[in-house]
This record gives sequence, structure tokens and C-alpha cells, in this order.
Amino acid sequence: MQKHGESFEFSAIGHVQTPFHDKFGIPRQPGLANPAKGIIKILPDPDLLTALRSLEEFTHLWIVFVFHEHGGKNWKPSIRPPRLGGNRKVGVLASRSPHRPNPIGMSAVKIEKIDFDAKSGPEIHVHGVDLLDGTPVLDIKPYIPYADSIPEANAGWASDPIERTDVVFSDEAESEIKKRDPKNENNLRNLIISILELDPRPAFQKRQDPISDSKSWGQRYGFDILGCDVKYELREGHFYVHAIMDLK
Repeated sequence: MQKHGESFEFSAIGHVQTPFHDKFGIPRQPGLANPAKGIIKILPDPDLLTALRSLEEFTHLWIVFVFHEHGGKNWKPSIRPPRLGGNRKVGVLASRSPHRPNPIGMSAVKIEKIDFDAKSGPEIHVHGVDLLDGTPVLDIKPYIPYADSIPEANAGWASDPIERTDVVFSDEAESEIKKRDPKNENNLRNLIISILELDPRPAFQKRQDPISDSKSWGQRYGFDILGCDVKYELREGHFYVHAIMDLK
């Protein structure tokens, strides 16, 4: 294998604002947590504004971005995908792992609206994001169904159905959600469910404390989202959200 090839330099055209301020809890693929909203903030450059012309005619787009929080210097050729429980290795180029030779990713998201006149530069409001807040954007491209959707494609080792776990809220957690969601739009509640039902824990924690094992029940975890510290624990067949507090 050639160790050193041609090098290229790119500049970000903007970044993405998302509710995910740390890596834990970020959905592993776009669209899995549909309530997760984001804003692609394009740099205030007149040429970039012109470049967005007619994007509003599409319903979805691709975000080409950089996995900026880990770099790509220490990538490994084999990884253990969480979908396989960390029990099997596959080549990194046969995966969606962020730890790649070049830390570049693509996500397909739904366009909610485009604000071409935002003060700090054009804003593209999307949902179904799976990106860390502040992720640099290299490019965006319209999603075109006849070219981008291949119904007969084989999903290889990732073909098994995605397992989802029930999420139950304590009365205290439900009360806290109502305080934080005065319009009763259920945005926070739905976002918490969409994250937890996919079991965001690392593969080693899933192996160590499987939710099917009664010895694991009572194990407590937490993650932050939208300025909230969400505390939950394992219970029989479900995740139990017992508290929602302000981040300290």
C-alpha cells in the first residue's frame, strides 16, 4: 500500500450547529434520530450566497464534512463496528467509522427551511443530523433520489434490523420536560427518546452491562443535550430516565 499520495487542501464553507456538544449520544447515522435538528451556517460570502441559488427546490441534501475532533493521524485499517457489538473486525473502508485515512464524512439530511438573509450568513435548517456541534462543512450537494437511492443495494454486515429499546420517564423527568417545553411541542422528549432507544453506549459497555441481564439493572448513565443533563438507568427491558437537570 502506498503510504504517501497526493495531498489536497480544502477550506470549510461553514459549520453545523447541532444539539450534540459531546460525542456521547450522537446518532451513528443520519436520520436515525429524526427530531435532532441542526443549522448549517454558511460563511457570509457573496459567492457562497449565489452558489446556494435554487437549493430551496430540493427536500434533502448531502453534507460533506470533517470529523474535526479526532483528526486522522492515528487511523487503523481495521475497526470493530458497534452494530456488530464490537465482536468482529472489518476494514475501516468497509465501515462508516470516523477513524479513517482522511477524516471526511457524508450525511443525508432533510431541509426544513433556508434563510438566505440571516445576518451572519445563509442558514440551512435541517433535521435528522448525526453531527457534533461545530462540525466544519466542506461542501453540500442536493440529494437526488433517482441517482442517490438504490433500493436493491446490499447492506453487507450492516443489514440486520436496527434494535430499539423502550424509553420510560419518571414523573419527575416528565415534569421537568414540561417546564422546559412550555409550548408542549415534545421536542426535548422526542429527542431524548430518539437517542436512548438506539442505546448510545459504547460497545464495551453494552457487552459489560447488557440490558437483558438482570445484573445490569440499576446501572446509571447520563448525557447532555440542549443544555440538559439527562440521567438514566438500565431497567428490565428499557431505559428509565429518572432525572433531567441543568448542566453544571
